[in-house]
Amino acid sequence: MRPEMPADPRSKTKDPRPEAPLSHLEPRASNLAPRTSNLKNLESNLLTIDRLTTELTRDGSDWQAAVLNLSLTLQRGETYCLVGESGSGKSVTALSTMGLLPPRRHRHPSGSIRLYHASDDPQGIELLTSSQESLRQVRGGRIGMIFQEPMTSLNPVMTLGEQLDEALRLHRPQLSRRERGERILAVLSEVQIPRPKERIEEYPHRLSGGQRQRVMIAMALICEPALLIADEPTTALDVTVQAEILRLMRNLQQSHQMGLLFITHDFGVVAQIADRVGVMRRGELVEQGATREVLYRPQHPYTQSLIAALPERLIRPPSRAATSPPQPLVEIDQLNVYFPIRRGLLRRTVDHLRAVDGVSLAVREGEVVALVGESGCGKTTLGKALLRLIEPTSGVIRLAGRDITHLSNRELRSLRRQMQVVFQDPGSSLNPRLPILTTLLEPMRVHRIGSSDRDRIARATALLERVEMPSDSLRRYPHEFSGGQRQRLAIARALVLQPRFILCDEITSALDVSVQAGILRLLRSLVDEDRLGMLFITHNMGVVQYLSDRMAVMYQGRVVESGDTATLLAAPTADYTRTLLAAVPRIVEG
Repeated sequence: MRPEMPADPRSKTKDPRPEAPLSHLEPRASNLAPRTSNLKNLESNLLTIDRLTTELTRDGSDWQAAVLNLSLTLQRGETYCLVGESGSGKSVTALSTMGLLPPRRHRHPSGSIRLYHASDDPQGIELLTSSQESLRQVRGGRIGMIFQEPMTSLNPVMTLGEQLDEALRLHRPQLSRRERGERILAVLSEVQIPRPKERIEEYPHRLSGGQRQRVMIAMALICEPALLIADEPTTALDVTVQAEILRLMRNLQQSHQMGLLFITHDFGVVAQIADRVGVMRRGELVEQGATREVLYRPQHPYTQSLIAALPERLIRPPSRAATSPPQPLVEIDQLNVYFPIRRGLLRRTVDHLRAVDGVSLAVREGEVVALVGESGCGKTTLGKALLRLIEPTSGVIRLAGRDITHLSNRELRSLRRQMQVVFQDPGSSLNPRLPILTTLLEPMRVHRIGSSDRDRIARATALLERVEMPSDSLRRYPHEFSGGQRQRLAIARALVLQPRFILCDEITSALDVSVQAGILRLLRSLVDEDRLGMLFITHNMGVVQYLSDRMAVMYQGRVVESGDTATLLAAPTADYTRTLLAAVPRIVEG
């Protein structure tokens, strides 16, 4: 049953841009400055975790400690950021608090997690020993949680209004249907969903990524919880959308005086939102304290190493001087990629989506050109067209001076080895059924590189050493490696054909900061030593600052600004570039 909604006098015209306009972003200085702590205004503890140990198992016999002897406190109105690399125990800590770990696959040999009702409640409720019925009342009612990927949390076959109404019927049964409808409209307005009366009839797939995350926040807040847990809620969002979501969460947390436990691996986000920080490593909390103290005066060597590995903190080695002036390897001139928009019974073309609109760009040997912009701006489409993986509508593509725009697939086959690509997710681009040896040997056989398999194996072994992978990796399968190792293997597969140009599409976006640093150093050394040309698609400005020589900024299919990286980052001329840079969360020197 859908909730009864009060009348809305506003018109039902379609919203052409679902996200808030870019002009609403805060100025760069205020957006990036570390948050001023409000701890002096806090009254009492809200959550206390005392010497928590959480062990996990797959078969019920081999128990491994995911969290070890962890203690922290969270006060009302405070934001506590839990930071660490993948596998450090951050999410397990949150799931332990929520009671969402799989039954018979976890245990707590020791520790306590206590949630307090109010400042005059000395006992609170012990979550680790609470019954499932008690936990069901706590979850959603007194503790809300925002997950990393909203599409895995929102029900795809229920409208937004139905899903929000379900939470109210469970935790606020005293509310009438009309009262629930008013509460739903109020919370959607609070998280800045445009025209909420219309949106309640929408399904999740009809919303943008930023809007879906706003709905997740609304669902977590609708029962007015005292504690909000956010597990990497902005990782997959563009920087401008991320900036708005972070600002929204900060404002909501302050207005409701909630405690916020925020899980992330992004120290820029920590600087922007946290009052206090805890750093986790291999299940242990190795350091915690006020945000400014931890970020600017870290005491533990692990914290120091994480901050030093941030892309903007990396020291780029001097490039080798070229023996001759660098020549353009890849050039695109007035490239257009249009997709037809078909409507009507006969599916006639009524318009075109201009995914890439009149773009001109060049990548020279021995340089990295960064292509930056938000999701949907045309970056990946441009990269695919450049490689002739999709057909351009018009324009010219040249490889080493040769026009390859209209070459047939047969003619292109011999040129493929000169232009290689490394995709964002190596787990889906490496064949899970083939050992790494076959993955590396097969393209060499196709392009007749090496006189025999013995020679090719020797080449593959040398290449693994170059990407800092052990030689015994050849006999193993992709699932046996970590994310960073799989990305190194994907780079090795691209290099095995000895290309002159490589396209990298967001290849560090899902990596931990220390793993990302190793990949960036590897890529820079390959470009400098082999004089490769590289087009690097990304939205991480720290990566751009360290890796690239030149950069181009895309917006709605067009390049709005391009030039030397250092110059453009220091003094952008386009409004969109300034807005993009203003939205980047990072640690600024205090």
